[in-house]
Amino acid sequence: MAQQAYMTETDNGGSGPERRGNRLRRLFDRMAGGRRGDPRMWRRGLFVAGCAVLLAVVMLVHSHIPNAIGNLGSLIETFLPWLGLLIPVLLLLALVRKSATALIALILPSLVWLNLFGGQLSDKTATGGDLTVATHNVNAENPDPSGTARDVAASGADVVALEELTASAVPTYEKALASTYRYHSVEGTVGVWSKYPLTGVKAVDLDMGWTRAMRATVTAPSGQVAVYVAHLPSVRVKMEAGFTARQRDRSAEFLGEAIAHEPLKNVVLLGDLNGTMNDRALNAVTSQMRSTQGAAGNGFGFSWPASFPMARIDQIMVRGLKPESSWTLPETGSDHLPIAARVKVATDG
Repeated sequence: MAQQAYMTETDNGGSGPERRGNRLRRLFDRMAGGRRGDPRMWRRGLFVAGCAVLLAVVMLVHSHIPNAIGNLGSLIETFLPWLGLLIPVLLLLALVRKSATALIALILPSLVWLNLFGGQLSDKTATGGDLTVATHNVNAENPDPSGTARDVAASGADVVALEELTASAVPTYEKALASTYRYHSVEGTVGVWSKYPLTGVKAVDLDMGWTRAMRATVTAPSGQVAVYVAHLPSVRVKMEAGFTARQRDRSAEFLGEAIAHEPLKNVVLLGDLNGTMNDRALNAVTSQMRSTQGAAGNGFGFSWPASFPMARIDQIMVRGLKPESSWTLPETGSDHLPIAARVKVATDG
């Protein structure tokens, strides 16, 4: 009986650590072409392994990649989360090549990506908050401004910021939003609509020659909030010049300076910044404010382009306020998605 029991355990491949060890050896045996100890599984796929290490390094030191040539650093940072898509591609190549070295090397970019963006995969939304804000680049060529205005108002936002307004479309937006928002103001190509009184309205100079940013105080039941609305200059990717964003970067410095001198404790920035929170070129703004999506969102909250969102260049950022939830709204007639957030207003004392 003892002999029979011994043989049964052996035939089943052992138990516990021994069984796991047998499975691991069989895996490497298959990768090595069935010949245990074949060193080729370590020599194969070295190029794939090198690509995995390079990917990890790029994601790890992205802030040190210079912008001197075509603003390469900012371009990579704009689409940084998408570099994670290279990991399954490299994994497939490693499996095809039956390379143990490449498989082990892929651990590096996987860990780096999870460290950078793993938090975005969890739902951080909460049910609190006492002020809902929304922002939308409505697109100057929007074929249905009335419908877009109604869609944004349906979000239930207390304060709405609109960017890329044209002089001919402003009356349409005013008429469509009048029943929901009693107070509003437009400066240049940006505007703010509010259910609560607006004071201290003024244009914010972005060093562009025309107005694409403004500031207003919203007196909400929970307290006063300084609301900034901004539409930073667009960026372009050109073969001969790379990622051209000099004017955008300059305007971001002016906007950051204005926010830095804001006397009110509670500040919210709404607008199309034509850049992501990862882009170091927006540091003058992002260094002093929190992203509502990063603090209280669910997922990445990509907002552009509306047909297939690849980056969150539309932002809701706060200082003094506590983000409770953040989300994107359904597609309108614009090439951007509207975004919204609910925040808690901090009170003095």
